[in-house]
Amino acid sequence: MTELDEAAVTPLAARAPVRPDSPAFADFPVRPEIVAALSDVGITHTFAIQELTLPIALAGNDLIGQARTGTGKTLGFGVPLLNRLELPGAKGADPQALVVAPTRELAVQVAGDLASAGRQLGVRVLTIYGGRPYEPQISGLRRGVDVVVGTPGRLLDLVQQGHLRLSGVATLVLDEADEMLDLGFLPDIEKLLELLPTERQTMLFSATMPGPIVALARQFMRQPTQIRADHSSSDPAAIEHVEQFAYRAHALDKTELLARVLQSRGRGLTLIFTRTKRTAAKLAEELAERGFAAVAIHGDLGQGAREHALRGFRSGKADVLVATDVAARGLDVEGITHVINYQAPDDEKTYIHRIGRTARAGASGKAITLVDWDELPRWKQICDALGLPFHEPAETYSTSEHLFLELDIPQDVGPRAPGADEQPRERAARRSRPERSGPEQPRRQRSRVRTRGGKPVGPAAPDSAPETPAPRRRRRRGGPPGPQADT
Repeated sequence: MTELDEAAVTPLAARAPVRPDSPAFADFPVRPEIVAALSDVGITHTFAIQELTLPIALAGNDLIGQARTGTGKTLGFGVPLLNRLELPGAKGADPQALVVAPTRELAVQVAGDLASAGRQLGVRVLTIYGGRPYEPQISGLRRGVDVVVGTPGRLLDLVQQGHLRLSGVATLVLDEADEMLDLGFLPDIEKLLELLPTERQTMLFSATMPGPIVALARQFMRQPTQIRADHSSSDPAAIEHVEQFAYRAHALDKTELLARVLQSRGRGLTLIFTRTKRTAAKLAEELAERGFAAVAIHGDLGQGAREHALRGFRSGKADVLVATDVAARGLDVEGITHVINYQAPDDEKTYIHRIGRTARAGASGKAITLVDWDELPRWKQICDALGLPFHEPAETYSTSEHLFLELDIPQDVGPRAPGADEQPRERAARRSRPERSGPEQPRRQRSRVRTRGGKPVGPAAPDSAPETPAPRRRRRRGGPPGPQADT
């Protein structure tokens, strides 16, 4: 049983080639039901991060796993977590495992993968996150769960209300651990740790793991083993199949330039990152007015609206998703060919997570960064930290020949999507007009009649006798009121 929106989850499947000599999941002491469930979706052999982590995690040891996004981190901790559960769980049982994620999207995706891998075991997975009513989540806890996947805020709320009890948790996982242990999440993580048993297994997984974060993680872990599946994985210049570009673009020309990029040959699903929520909403609206199937996702949207946008993007109804960095964590969508940084990221860690949305599971993709003049100092620091050769991006406009050549853009494209001939304001006005159902009703002819004293006056009442207006009452200034006219 799983309490999650399956429409918002990318199904678990084998999407990348593995080495012929990589070990199979059946070669490890993994329950046959888990091996069979993975085999049903085409997953039989391990990726590099799974091959390295399974022997340590299956033995119950703490570990820190590092591998770039899209290389199978979820099963790296998910298989040991499921293998350790005592099943079947009792009715109304408290969770035996807790997975904490920084975003709702990542929580939903991880829960879906765990539910698929544990399907033949009958594992009960519950997703807990904000932006949704409390009642369904509380009902799921009362029925009993084996694994809880959630975000820190809602988890703490349900703990304080007495609905979620963590005393039985034997396995703790912090996914995207560098973000979870960052200053913004640290107080919530510390509160959760105080509620967990001291005798537990703790696993941290992330694409990046800076030294200070590792030192902080070691404070609450028992002799953890740090694993890096690929020592070059933190260097985006060495990421296979990702072709990277950087252009110096003027803020007033960025949307025009972007409209050309979105018409490049071979473009599939495209993810555009902005730094602010306002920019994301405005850019998505402008692209839609130009005829592109664009939607936005950012923190100001309700959870229902965010899930609706993600469903449209996954299904291909919208092939452009404009997002803030809230979507950089855990967004697992197959077929993203282009990642565009509409604004330069804050640091090298954010850059890695952003471009990790493309070229997932062995596919190829392009990462394009548009750098404004005032962003150059920050961008140069990112290039220094990652060894990127883009310290001085070429000055580029929507008409620059090198843009069309490097990104394979047809020379005859314009500022609007193909077939979008209607003017933006006309289309917006047409969309805003309510649709009429049934035959159109004739307009009602209304005649208005002026009246005075209850009797019609004016041209509408020709038979009425002219009426002498009554004299107005006048009041003398500084004295008693004047005499009233006889009526």
